[in-house]
Amino acid sequence: MTYSGSVRPTGSGTAVRPVTDWTPPACWYEPRSVAEFGKYVETTYEETLNTPGQANYAKAAVGQFRDIYKDGKYKDYNKENADEGNWWVAVQNPDRTDDPASMQCGELPFWVANNDDPGVPQAVTPEILAQAAYNAIQLPGTKVSLAPDTATKVNLPTWAWLDKATFKDVSVTASLAVAGLNIQATTTARPVSLKLEPGTGDARTHPASGICTLSGDKSVGEPYAKGKADRTPPCGLTYLRSSGTGSYRLTATITWQIDWTGTGGTGGDLPDGTFGTTQEITVQEIQAVNR
Repeated sequence: MTYSGSVRPTGSGTAVRPVTDWTPPACWYEPRSVAEFGKYVETTYEETLNTPGQANYAKAAVGQFRDIYKDGKYKDYNKENADEGNWWVAVQNPDRTDDPASMQCGELPFWVANNDDPGVPQAVTPEILAQAAYNAIQLPGTKVSLAPDTATKVNLPTWAWLDKATFKDVSVTASLAVAGLNIQATTTARPVSLKLEPGTGDARTHPASGICTLSGDKSVGEPYAKGKADRTPPCGLTYLRSSGTGSYRLTATITWQIDWTGTGGTGGDLPDGTFGTTQEITVQEIQAVNR
């Protein structure tokens, strides 16, 4: 499987978090060509044998595995039938390798002739590709533009907005192409709202729900400009008490609406996702002027 588009580094980056209990698949089966599979087994075998201090049981295990496909049940990785099928292998979600669910794909690599059903429930499909792409999407960080930005005053409205150039649709395409199987799916995430949590009960959010929705021009909130000081921001917050010598931790969470399209006219919705970050906000008392 290969990915293209807005792809985050494996195991890092700003991963989207589903708003439900749904999770991307922990494992699945996908095909490998004879050449790919043979190279993988031989490389693993050589690396294991040549690793200093490697345990004897590990060397024995990798040798037994190699024998099955090179000199045992199959001969030389089934090269004589290379154009007639593929090796199907278990693949773990790299973000869930410690999850017991990732061990549900416990079958050893098995041969499947072109156009035959692999016969396992976790066999890769366009929908599984879409779910894997969901897990691979790189989202922009959610640092919100604020005015005032890091320090504000008690009872002074703070305006909040998102940069339209940064917060736009992002997508990832997952593809798989081997002899007898060529499928792909594109998963797209669209920002739909921003939720502000002031970090204290002594604050008001604008709107009162704290949820700022996407406007007609696909922006969230409105940048502050001179002449708006007496207006209530369409998206923002007002702190009612000083943060003293410390600060309040403002949490900004973006909700993304996610769907997919795939080979053969397949497609549909996936659970909405969120990603949030925090910003430290200092709130000062308004100083009285003695005359």
